[in-house]
Amino acid sequence: MSEQMIVLGGGVIGLTTAVVLAESGRQVRVWSRDPVGETTSAVAGALWWPYRIEPAGRVGDWALASLRVYEELAADPGRTGVRLVEGLQSGVRLGELGPWAAEVDGLRASAQGVRARIPLIDMPVHLAWLRRRLEAAGGTVETRVADAFPQAPVVVNCTGLGARTLVPDPLVRPVRGQLVVVENPGVSEWYTHVDHSSSDTTYFFPQPFGLLLGGTATDGDWDLVPDPAVAEAIVARCARVRPEIAGARVLAHRVGLRPVRESGVRIEAETTASGGLLVHNYGHGGAGVTVAWGCAREAAALAASRTPLR
Repeated sequence: MSEQMIVLGGGVIGLTTAVVLAESGRQVRVWSRDPVGETTSAVAGALWWPYRIEPAGRVGDWALASLRVYEELAADPGRTGVRLVEGLQSGVRLGELGPWAAEVDGLRASAQGVRARIPLIDMPVHLAWLRRRLEAAGGTVETRVADAFPQAPVVVNCTGLGARTLVPDPLVRPVRGQLVVVENPGVSEWYTHVDHSSSDTTYFFPQPFGLLLGGTATDGDWDLVPDPAVAEAIVARCARVRPEIAGARVLAHRVGLRPVRESGVRIEAETTASGGLLVHNYGHGGAGVTVAWGCAREAAALAASRTPLR
């Protein structure tokens, strides 16, 4: 039997990392401060796209590794929450994208920007599926707060924004995103447009539970309470693209804090004072879903290097 590993964090990064470890034969326990369905990941719009994440030189490989997994999972969307959906990245030129773009089937230039048929993920469904997959591999999930790193042979830190105080790592900061869920008036394609001169963004994603409208990207803002004026502005921006959105009934308001790290994603290992192994996997900004499997495999390889199966 292999040594026990504790993964801190029950969002998409923590659960995916735990799945990779458990399916390689390791004993894995996930400690999550919040129930899996109430993590930051559960709020995410969850379109596969490298957004607000660094370092650029590594993101492409992580994203493509994850894309290949999601393409397979899209064969069973009702169970996994993953669908391949057509849409438009407005105001983006194909030549501005990184080398990863050449590996995305069907990614192409259009008069308005770039079009693609890429994964769009229903996060509550996907997180529940990840948990079931982990448990099927012998792993467990516990709702448990970690004020310090536990004493265990191997700990994998996937705490996202929590790493700011847990590590502590002052390079981690929140970028607040506010969203509105409305009844879908018949929109079948996703749409995004990012205004780099503003903290406002415009996007809408057709999900099974409704049409998800966004959004904002307010740096350093910790406020989790939806702002009615911001919500009204989000609906108005989306309605300028699709006028039928203006009259759609509002179903819910959501706020999430993207865990951005100033120097980019941190995936590295260190030896603790007690001789244990601590592996970090955090700082994924607005693209945790996009890079989840690529980063999980890299972090899991670091963790597994100290715990050979026996």
